[in-house]
Amino acid sequence: MRHLHFAGARGILFATLLMNLCGCSGTQAPPTAEVHEEEPSGPVWFTDVTESVGLTFVHDPGPTGKYPMPQSMGSGCAFFDCDGDGLLDIYLLHHGGPQGKKNQLFRQRPDGTFQDISAGSGLDLAGYCHGVAIGDVNNDGKPDVVVTLYGGTRLFLNQGNGQFVDISEEAGIRNPLWAMSAAFLDYDGDGWLDLVVVNYVDYDLKRECVSPQGVPDFCGPSHFVGTASKLFHNCGTGGSGEGKEGKVRFDDVSFASGIGRSTGPGLGVACADFSGDGWPDIFVANDGQPNRLWVNQHDGTFVDEAASRGVAYTAMGKAFAGMGVAVGDVASTGMLDLFVTHLGSETHTFWKQGPRGHFRDWTLESGVTGSKWRGTGFGTLMADFNLDGALDLAVVNGRVFRGGPARDSGLGFWETYAERNQLFTSDGKGKFRDVSLSNKALCGFWNVGRGLACGDFNNDGAPDLLISSIGGPARLLKNTAPERGHWLKVRALESKWKRDAVGAEVLVRAGEKQWLRLNNPAESYLSSSAPGTHFGLGRTDQIDSLLVTWPDGSKEVFPGGKVDRVVEVRRGEGRKP
Repeated sequence: MRHLHFAGARGILFATLLMNLCGCSGTQAPPTAEVHEEEPSGPVWFTDVTESVGLTFVHDPGPTGKYPMPQSMGSGCAFFDCDGDGLLDIYLLHHGGPQGKKNQLFRQRPDGTFQDISAGSGLDLAGYCHGVAIGDVNNDGKPDVVVTLYGGTRLFLNQGNGQFVDISEEAGIRNPLWAMSAAFLDYDGDGWLDLVVVNYVDYDLKRECVSPQGVPDFCGPSHFVGTASKLFHNCGTGGSGEGKEGKVRFDDVSFASGIGRSTGPGLGVACADFSGDGWPDIFVANDGQPNRLWVNQHDGTFVDEAASRGVAYTAMGKAFAGMGVAVGDVASTGMLDLFVTHLGSETHTFWKQGPRGHFRDWTLESGVTGSKWRGTGFGTLMADFNLDGALDLAVVNGRVFRGGPARDSGLGFWETYAERNQLFTSDGKGKFRDVSLSNKALCGFWNVGRGLACGDFNNDGAPDLLISSIGGPARLLKNTAPERGHWLKVRALESKWKRDAVGAEVLVRAGEKQWLRLNNPAESYLSSSAPGTHFGLGRTDQIDSLLVTWPDGSKEVFPGGKVDRVVEVRRGEGRKP
């Protein structure tokens, strides 16, 4: 199930359906996935360091054999600095239910190993957990945590030193629906981070489904009606912006904003200025129904303009099974593009922006249909892994229906759903090439991949990967790409509120070259990546300037200089362009 594009011939379409094979792994040392493609050629970019750094996590999906649909949708993962020591920590979710394993928080030690500090952290929640979003809701400089669940959404306020407290009820975060991906954004420019939660379907536990072979299997979304997404407006703490004078409070503005008036089986979400007017919009990937692009109307309301802007359907007029979402400027046009993963029997879709505010299906031209194998994609993201100045693409795969090709994987019940992950390198002009065969740490094993997050956990300037899978171990992949280029990490900060400027766009310029990145950790599927923006610069060893477009659309220019370093820029300290 997965990549292909429509050449139109019936034979090609038939061959596509036969390619429901393959996936990649996720155990400490599982058997290597058998491959019959040509021998790998190209550099190795990643090394699996999960065991050596002490990341001991095996996902609890709950009891198997009864096929409740939420169990097949997985749980996400997050990179974030939970204690303010400058090192990325890791948060991983379970789906074992109230009596199952509790979510785990791993603090990074100065030597690069991880310590499980879950017990008593407040984030050691047991439940049917799906997604995680990170954002500073009270502007005190400490990242707070949202967890989405089958039947709820929880908000945990950071108390410092790795301690969190559940303030969901008192803060007004009430969402009894099946919540999936979530993201923070400041949609009204008041300086307080608002929250969007994407809800899936109105699932009936009594409904039983079978595979085409007549054996029990997980249901698909077409058996149920979709539900509406939730939008929560942050009312602030009633103080001066330090987050100390009052309690955090959100208002449910879902219906008033327009977002709650439309239903759909939502799975993935991305927040950015997709219309080009300087205000943040909300893209929702729907599973088997048209996607939605909620365009900000500047008055607290949103209008779905996905169809008119070209992202509701594929070029063939199809509404595929949208899962994960990746955002990035793949051809250095100064505009953000969209990549959405689908079932392996479909084609992942790449929408290229241009002219500003409008998209076209660029899937065939992008080259992602020329993959070595196919898979049902969930977590996905764009990052410059070899730091050559061009955004690369990673996808984690795992089926939702039985019948996969994995054998002797050690995954037990989940083996029939296992596939191999995929990795694509880019030429910087919007064209991708599959390099999966050369990267066995990511793509050489079987897994039921779901969550994928990116962050430079060892602070060496190269982006690393964190993967979560159903019923298998989380995996931490250290970037070991040879002959890497120069790099730059930029933290765009709100001076007044001491936090990351979520939603800011950072444009780095050097001579005639430019690179654009979005500052929003919510991406992929059910996951949250490290804060800030990360640039690969190739051979460029000096930059001319940084242009920051703040979340309210205002712009500032900051001086350039040397590379291979971390730069902090604060609102109000630059000059007008």
